[in-house]
Amino acid sequence: MTPLVFITGASSGIGQALAARYVRAGWRVALVARRVDEMHRWAQAQGWPADRWAVHGADVRVEAQILAAARACLSQQGLPDVVIANAGVSLGVDLSLAEDLPVLRDLLDTNVVGLAATFQPFIAPMVERGSGTLVGVASVAAMRGLPGHAAYCAAKAAVVNLCESLRGELKPRGVTVVTIAPGYVDTPLTRGNDYPMPFLMTSEAFAERAFKAIAAGVRFRVIPWPMAVVATLLRLMPRWLFDAVVGAQKHRKKRRRS
Repeated sequence: MTPLVFITGASSGIGQALAARYVRAGWRVALVARRVDEMHRWAQAQGWPADRWAVHGADVRVEAQILAAARACLSQQGLPDVVIANAGVSLGVDLSLAEDLPVLRDLLDTNVVGLAATFQPFIAPMVERGSGTLVGVASVAAMRGLPGHAAYCAAKAAVVNLCESLRGELKPRGVTVVTIAPGYVDTPLTRGNDYPMPFLMTSEAFAERAFKAIAAGVRFRVIPWPMAVVATLLRLMPRWLFDAVVGAQKHRKKRRRS
């Protein structure tokens, strides 16, 4: 049976690049996105054989939708070999403003609860089969709390720890859990950034490295590797020094959804 990958947030950026990379490797893909018509048009434009792909509409913030997408995948395409919880948003939140609390909730619902809801329908079947890989897409922003990005950093740190917990639970039962932490990737989400983005890479280059890391079953991987060095140094930096360095930077509020 041709292997199958289930990818959320597949209508643009990283998710789209990952889908294309898996199809090139001979996989079937289950493409999950809010923008269903756009996803269909893109997939059809690739010229892929009809039996290699299917689109499932869902907003990961709405549990009923993502669970329905998972059920559709299971019934129409089968149990995936790999599930990639990629859907996410980067939203600026000012915690001094009461009106930003719903924004915080939206971000956590998408990046954290949405990831858990993406994994949930596949855990028991993968355990029963004795194989499968769950992939959580985090960020280097998970490493430290960056001023101006409190909500995003908190959400991605939660993704890292959630995946780590699941890894300990599921490894003895035959299921692999991989955490991928992108640095700066050229996507619609990052193109509006008004600050330097060191080691910026294309979504295709990111997908190539992520594909290999997932296939190898790595526990945690920062992509690209120079950003892993930076992330490690930031993580090891004493709090007083970190506060002094980041406190000198300008921080602007941003609100964008992927």
